[in-house]
Amino acid sequence: LDRKTVTELAESLRGALLLPGNDGYDTARRVLNAGIDKHPALIVQPSGATDVRHAVDFARAHRLLLAVKCGGHSYAGKSTCDGGLQIDLSTLRHARVDPNAKKAWIAGGSLLAELDRESMAFELVTTAGTVSHTGIGGLTLGGGFGRVARRFGLALDNVSAVDIVTADGQLRRASADENPDLFWGVRGGGGNFGVVTNFEFDLHPMQRQVVAGELFFPLDRARDVLGFYSEFAAVAPDELYCDCLLMAPAGGAGSPMAGLSLCYTGPAARADAVLAPLAKLGKPMVDTVGPADYVRVQQSWDDSDPRNSGEYLKSGFVDAIVQDLVDGIVDGFEPDPGRNTMLYFQHSGGAIGRVPADATAFAHRGSLANMMLMINWPLSTDGGPHVAYLRSCWQTLERFTDGWYTNEVSNEPQRVINSNYQGNFDRLLALKKRYDPENLFRLNANIRPTA
Repeated sequence: LDRKTVTELAESLRGALLLPGNDGYDTARRVLNAGIDKHPALIVQPSGATDVRHAVDFARAHRLLLAVKCGGHSYAGKSTCDGGLQIDLSTLRHARVDPNAKKAWIAGGSLLAELDRESMAFELVTTAGTVSHTGIGGLTLGGGFGRVARRFGLALDNVSAVDIVTADGQLRRASADENPDLFWGVRGGGGNFGVVTNFEFDLHPMQRQVVAGELFFPLDRARDVLGFYSEFAAVAPDELYCDCLLMAPAGGAGSPMAGLSLCYTGPAARADAVLAPLAKLGKPMVDTVGPADYVRVQQSWDDSDPRNSGEYLKSGFVDAIVQDLVDGIVDGFEPDPGRNTMLYFQHSGGAIGRVPADATAFAHRGSLANMMLMINWPLSTDGGPHVAYLRSCWQTLERFTDGWYTNEVSNEPQRVINSNYQGNFDRLLALKKRYDPENLFRLNANIRPTA
């Protein structure tokens, strides 16, 4: 690109255009996984949808690799790139709530904390993840689990409309009445179809005070905890969200533990009865369960996801936690002083599973939980042995899974990505050919239009 071409792009924008060496460039290009270190040639920080349109037109016209960054949580670094153009949506953050209509309008670069803060001010809520600095765009377009998903559905189930800039540079509104095919596709098709500049969410009444916290036991109780969870999670009421964790901190920072993290959002009078089965596990070494403010609960795991180290993850949906899976987890989970190691079940089911698999592009409606095995290690050390451990361990667990969360896409073969969309793939492929025939938006769980 010559200087005149780049200058013309800068002059077309109300927001900033950052080049290598500019103030703010290094902050914008980085994602939360510090092991990803890429350098876009240009970074556009849009002030609105028109800037996004100009950036998309520029990337298409000059055949540039295009990355779109919202919260930067992609483990595989899909929201940045080398040598291409990055659209950094961190300058496009705003949340507005209409309590009478029970609606929220959220700018496409917003973080989940903004949605929780504004909606809970009126004791209204929608599903918004479990880490408040997650970006609204990536979370919602791929699915959107969270502490109230079993009660109110995935984040994408609560979207009533989006404004989206597609690959031709057009700003389109997609809803049940306008561009309904595109509306279907963006709810589970990830970033394959464009850049969402605004989301419209349905909100639900919910009291601000909930019952939440963690119970942790020594790691040698892992088999007991997993066995209990396999039964408890399957029969829990929609108002109860309960995850199961095995954790082994690096360098003696704490004792390896197995435990549960829960959030009950139903009537306070029923809380004791719903949580009574937890007593079967006996006295925990850590017990923080009690009344809590929902917004603070939503922020409680923020420090668990700092991404200031090398990271690697594998995940898959499980429909049941059978004994062979429990045995495989306990036998394969290996603490190591050189890394943090975690195995994590994120609770699904409830309202999520009552939506037909073809109602949205998100097909994985039958799961009990999303099982994740993740590690991180200091960037100053060699991550190779740790990644090798995780891959080996995951090979023994993967057979119990049925597909994986598209938001956690890494470098899977194309046939694996295609099959993961299950019965919705053919319809998604047709949409991709219509809205992005040149595959401009490909840094995602990509649907190649030439498939």
